Amino acid sequence: MTQQLLKNILTIAFCGVVLGVSAQGKVKTAAKEFENFSYMDARSIYLNLADKNMESVEVYKNLGDSYYLTGEYTEAAKWYGKLLSNDSIASNLDNAEYYFKYAQSLKSLQRYDLADAQMDKFQQLKGGDSRGEMFSKERDYLKEIEAQSGRYSVEKVYFNSGLEDFGPSFYGDRLVFSSNRESSTGDYIHDWNDQPFLDLFIVDNPGSESPSVSKLSDEMNTPYHESTSVFTKNGDVVYFTRNNYDRKNKLRKDNDGTTKLKLFRSYKSGNVWSVPEELPFNSDEFSTAHPALSPNEEVLYFASDRPGTKGLSDLWKVDINVDGSFSEPENLGDQINTEGRETFPFITSDGRMFYATDGHVGLGGLDVFVTQLEDNGIPGDSYNVGKPVNSSADDFGLILDNDKGEGYFASSRATGLGNDDIYHFTRKQKLLTACAQNITGVTRDVKTDEILPLATVELRNIANEVVATKTSDSAGRFSFPDVDCSSSYIIRASKTDYEPAEAVVNTGTEVGAVLNRDLYLKPPLKVEVGDDLAKILNLNPIYFDFDKYNIRPDAAAVLQKVITVMREYPNLKIDVRSHTDSRAPDGYNMTLSQNRNLSTIRYIVNNGGISNSRLTGRGYGETQLTNACGNGIECSEEEHQLNRRSEFIIVEK
Repeated sequence: MTQQLLKNILTIAFCGVVLGVSAQGKVKTAAKEFENFSYMDARSIYLNLADKNMESVEVYKNLGDSYYLTGEYTEAAKWYGKLLSNDSIASNLDNAEYYFKYAQSLKSLQRYDLADAQMDKFQQLKGGDSRGEMFSKERDYLKEIEAQSGRYSVEKVYFNSGLEDFGPSFYGDRLVFSSNRESSTGDYIHDWNDQPFLDLFIVDNPGSESPSVSKLSDEMNTPYHESTSVFTKNGDVVYFTRNNYDRKNKLRKDNDGTTKLKLFRSYKSGNVWSVPEELPFNSDEFSTAHPALSPNEEVLYFASDRPGTKGLSDLWKVDINVDGSFSEPENLGDQINTEGRETFPFITSDGRMFYATDGHVGLGGLDVFVTQLEDNGIPGDSYNVGKPVNSSADDFGLILDNDKGEGYFASSRATGLGNDDIYHFTRKQKLLTACAQNITGVTRDVKTDEILPLATVELRNIANEVVATKTSDSAGRFSFPDVDCSSSYIIRASKTDYEPAEAVVNTGTEVGAVLNRDLYLKPPLKVEVGDDLAKILNLNPIYFDFDKYNIRPDAAAVLQKVITVMREYPNLKIDVRSHTDSRAPDGYNMTLSQNRNLSTIRYIVNNGGISNSRLTGRGYGETQLTNACGNGIECSEEEHQLNRRSEFIIVEK
């Protein structure tokens, strides 16, 4: 067996795993081959039976499993579909797990609606399963994945083969990985998928188009499987995974006849590696594999199906003591582990853990997730790393050089040379490890609605502290990605020759939600002493009824605009000048205009909160008419109206 078993149960390419599938059909040969994990041989028999229209639970589910367990999800979906769409067959099926497997297989075809329908059935049949509960809580999982996507760019590497290549690990500037290419050790072929066993290989110049690949060490590579290693920073200690076998090169098997996996450690002296020693928390009865080290190299993480495991495989950790011994293994808990497969952990220098799982809601097969580890090594919430790292195929074994912002992962996607291939990626933007949303917008001119490019936009928190600063682009666009959920922010835009603009943004709880808030900047008020503010603002003067000095509704609307400007420009001082028409005696009109002046100023002070000290004025009677309608001149009411007014002359700016 190869990498695929690595991804199943324990997700390690070499341990046999009992899935609880017992052969009870009429064809004992196929059942026996299937129970012995000879899936290729069992498959050929079942396919022959299916061609002869033999319909049974055993034929369909074992055919589906034979493809599912070797990562061939398209074919698995076909046979699981036949199994679950036939009511007479499905009624004899007492294992809800097949709805989960069918959903996972459908995702490989990107048939997410139908996959979600299978997960609904799975949840109904298997209440309390964390995979179903997470699916129910994350119904917008595709939207959340989309918010995380595009943060890495993926490129091919030039050291893949036509078989299995996976499990990359850093070894200084070089890379160590697992492969069963033609030069791998031994002549054995595994029944799991009719491929050779795996060895550890090392590649120089892994990023070049002409890398140099060779075996890592004869001390480590055996006729059976070696895989998934991790090295200390100084390169003198390695932990890796190996088949369980004895000194006579015979595979050891548990009580069910399954060969398990174990972790080993080797020390380097000069250029020679020591004979690997088995770690003390291994067992012949369960598998332990996929080692990862904490940044301080004091904690070892791994995958295992040991007692206490919640699902098919869980993530665990042990402390590495000063003398090289280990503490008792500790399960990482329900925050990470599900009834599915959690495996391939990797810890970055800043304490983030990447791992592969099919138990958390993803795109299909194994997806890579990330979580921030607490100081005690316990994980927080997990987030799918998104496309293009994750796909509808199996994606796993991600490692990241945090300082360089680049790394590697493995995938069974169709673009590869073999069943599994290694890919290189470069970080474009940091991944989400907490609920976050995006604030976007465009800076515009408030009067013309035209785009204002190259405006400075600040993101401020509720304490009015600047969190981030951006410059809007040539299209006026700005963006503040990954702001905290359930928080309040102020965005403030400024630009030369414009008044600043602000908006309050309250984020919600939907991961990756985009909150759009355009900011409208006002051009500055260009005035000179002596200008009439009403004319500057393109306002009409405020008018009065004949022989009245009360403020009319239309006049109140104009005064509100005057108040707004005076609030925005606190240094502005206005001289209010009020007038009458020519009818009535001159002395009477002087008194009437003075009353109109007092009414105008009183309205601004009382309704706008403007200080009296910023307002002066008096009445001018009929001494400053706007037209020829003086004493004794016959004019229309409309012409007289133009003279019954108040004006707003700027005296200080």
